[in-house]
Amino acid sequence: MAQQLAAAGDSPPQLNTGTMHQDVAAVQQALDFAAAEIGEAAGRSGEPYVEHARATIEILRELGADQVAQVASALISPADKLPLTVIESRFGSEVARLVDGMRQIQRLRELHAGPAAGDATQIETLRRMMLAMAADIRVVLLRLASRLHTLRYHAAQRRAPQPAVAHETLEVLAPLANRLGLWQLKWELEDLAFRFTEPDIYKQLAQQLEERRAERETFVADATRRLRERLAEAGVRGEVSGRPKHIYSIYNKMQHKGRSLDGISDLRGLRVIVDTVAQCYAALDVVHAMWTQVPQEYDDYIAKPKPNGYRSLHTVVLAEDGRPLEVQIRTQEMHRFAEYGVASHWRYKERSGGGGTRTAEEEHDNRIAWVRQLLAWQRDVGQALGSGQSALPAGDERIYVLTPQARVVELPAGATPIDFAYHVHTSLGHRCRGARVDGQMVPLNTVLQNGQTVDIVAAKETGHEGPSRDWLNAQLGFVRSPRTRTKVRQWFNAIDLEETIAHGRTLIDKTLQREGKTSVNLEELAGRLGFRTPDDLYASVAKDEFSLRHVEQALSGNLPGPEPRDEDTLVAKKSLDTSVTQGAKSGVLVVGVGALLTQLAKCCRPAPPDPIVGFVTRGKGVSIHRQDCASFQAMKARAPERVIQTAWSADVLEGRGVAAYPVDIQIEATDRQGLLRDISEVFSREKLNVTGVSTQSRGSQAFMQFTVEVRDGGQLQRALAQLTGVAGVVSSRRR
Repeated sequence: MAQQLAAAGDSPPQLNTGTMHQDVAAVQQALDFAAAEIGEAAGRSGEPYVEHARATIEILRELGADQVAQVASALISPADKLPLTVIESRFGSEVARLVDGMRQIQRLRELHAGPAAGDATQIETLRRMMLAMAADIRVVLLRLASRLHTLRYHAAQRRAPQPAVAHETLEVLAPLANRLGLWQLKWELEDLAFRFTEPDIYKQLAQQLEERRAERETFVADATRRLRERLAEAGVRGEVSGRPKHIYSIYNKMQHKGRSLDGISDLRGLRVIVDTVAQCYAALDVVHAMWTQVPQEYDDYIAKPKPNGYRSLHTVVLAEDGRPLEVQIRTQEMHRFAEYGVASHWRYKERSGGGGTRTAEEEHDNRIAWVRQLLAWQRDVGQALGSGQSALPAGDERIYVLTPQARVVELPAGATPIDFAYHVHTSLGHRCRGARVDGQMVPLNTVLQNGQTVDIVAAKETGHEGPSRDWLNAQLGFVRSPRTRTKVRQWFNAIDLEETIAHGRTLIDKTLQREGKTSVNLEELAGRLGFRTPDDLYASVAKDEFSLRHVEQALSGNLPGPEPRDEDTLVAKKSLDTSVTQGAKSGVLVVGVGALLTQLAKCCRPAPPDPIVGFVTRGKGVSIHRQDCASFQAMKARAPERVIQTAWSADVLEGRGVAAYPVDIQIEATDRQGLLRDISEVFSREKLNVTGVSTQSRGSQAFMQFTVEVRDGGQLQRALAQLTGVAGVVSSRRR
């Protein structure tokens, strides 16, 4: 490839020789390290890993890939003998990141496995491939270069690879190379893969082309000489050469146009490379003056470039023998891009001291461009695999948008800028006040589309910023993602809790001032009243769940603990019809007394087979507590004569009861996306009805309390055991 460029009159910029030697030494060091670690170990093709890496590196050098990509290529396989941690410690985090990206792709199964092609699993694989490669474009180069050498190796061995390899190359990887403008790789990948997928057709076409090679070369040599002379006469400085033929491209044209080999226009082709765009059109006039133009076979990709950035003039003329001749005309810059596409950004980017460096804005624009081409490839190939359907199944559709730094963000279809902001960071979501999409301000309920660049306008971090309650209104369409909706609700739950605690603290402070006890230890007071923290006491008082009279009595020393109110039998919301909190039979027997009203205390929430005891309340029947309940012990010390013996009925203990008993489960976990969903799945599997939820986040920690209805203690223990196994859960226990 480098020789072809040189022949076209283009020379790569001069590089620092010392730097080149350092690069070669670093790559050789990586190859030596790999050889020492894995020896002669070979892959599925039978080729030793180190030899494969060495050949892949040569392809990367032709593409102008940097030292990091070449070093990474030496260390990709096998993963079990070249651990990522060792690679990072010896060669740096950037190399390790590229190796990890390639290994992610290699761990995915081949996209094509016979009749199953096009199923949802393959589409999911395609999606993951796109995400892995989007992290760094060099992963694309590594993937394509590695596959190209694999096909070259099998061609040299005259042994076909696994069918899935050739099919994936034709239907996934070659379109990727085309989308990114890597045409040299595209053409060779297609020809080699076609050689293995359709060996008979390939041999027939190759033989027919070879039979006419001498005639074709003679014609091209004569046409090249005459066109070069006519260009010189017209004052156009340019290089003229014959254009290489690609068998798969010829085969496709024969199929699409329904023509024989003789009817294909680009069997004979010339390429003209000039200095300026103006000279391109001047050269076109010369060509049309020499030969008769075929009007319907003219394409101006300079005025209207292809979506992947390709620019050139294409025209087909009729030569003296009446047969077609295709001529391509382009500038040297266009030719570099036509040969190397995105890779030309490394090989040909200006260096300091030689015309300046690319600006950050230019580099950013280049990155945006190639990521969008990657998204377009994902969509096109996804449609092909899905037989004309969308790139992903309708029930699990995703879109890909870009941050201003060109990082790819995956969102559910229909997502809005608010969903995008919360996906990037919860704090950014809370502070979101506006959004620019592709540089234009848009409403926050705008539905985002694939490939758009989203920039969030955020409020300053003052500690008081937060989302709008309108975002939770489904009819307004601000939020589409369940994850975002959960984050917004958590914010308002935390705010409501803070306001409740503040109100309760005010009530307690007034009581302390009235009793002249402002110096009392609040932690100790909360503990005496049966609360874990002062905040729990404040919240209970503010919600009118706990009377200030009990606080006054505790301060005067007349009340060691609280007497339960009838609210102790209630939960946060309506539960099952059979729940004991809704008046169904509790399954509790009061010894020596018949038909006595009983109620389960909220402070300890007893459930079978907990040892229980009763306490006779004033006008509220018997309050049932666990025997180890701190509130009950305090009440027993104050009024032992009101304690009454109770027990669960035999039906309940033997599992014949139909009632459900509310219990509180406290969970401490490391906050993460999907935590609440995973915990809810545990409750769903155990068929536990959740009647109350309270969550609070402090930094990276999440504290949750769930009120669930259980049939017996065994069901509760099974749920606790499963909760402990949920990723991120530090502890789960019954309150």
